[in-house]
Amino acid sequence: MKKYIFIVGFIGLSIFMVSCGDSDVRRQPGKIYMPDMAYSRAYETYADHSNLQAKGINYNNLPVKGTIARGEEMPFHITKDIPGDTTNYNASKQVKNPIDSLSDTDLKEAERLYLINCGICHGAKLDGNGPLYKGGEGPYPAKPATLVGDVKYESMPEGQMFYSVMYGKNLMGSYASQLSRKQRWMVIKYIKNKQTKKAPTDMSGAMAKK
Repeated sequence: MKKYIFIVGFIGLSIFMVSCGDSDVRRQPGKIYMPDMAYSRAYETYADHSNLQAKGINYNNLPVKGTIARGEEMPFHITKDIPGDTTNYNASKQVKNPIDSLSDTDLKEAERLYLINCGICHGAKLDGNGPLYKGGEGPYPAKPATLVGDVKYESMPEGQMFYSVMYGKNLMGSYASQLSRKQRWMVIKYIKNKQTKKAPTDMSGAMAKK
């Protein structure tokens, strides 16, 4: 009986020792069904990828054709003019506003964005009489552009207005860091809506004078 217990104990101990051993079998797990998904290629984003094609890896660091990166919607392809040139500024006239209309919610948001970013100069009524000018009594000596009531700005194409907001124009600086592309287009649509509402009144007044 003792001999039997000894044999069983010896076999059990042997199995335990083998199971805890560092055998080659434990270091070689089964085959991975999809190794490309199990093991990613750790390449830095801005590293040199010129050797990937030689390895049979088709990677060119470009987004998939027909897609737009997150945050890059409503792209504006016009670049900033070099000092003294107005070629791209004039070309921006052909760019159409991708926003056809504003919902009630978007209209309120566009008005809020205008008042925060533009109203300080151009005024809450878009008459160029913001807090910085204040009828000539403010800290800014020159009156900002009158967006409603001046034919120059009422007839300015939306693409050209976008160019000015994005890159800055004359004394107005760029608002690219304050407003996203969509927000810029929303503000411009808000301004155009105000200009459109003002136009019939001006025309009726002109007709009355005649």
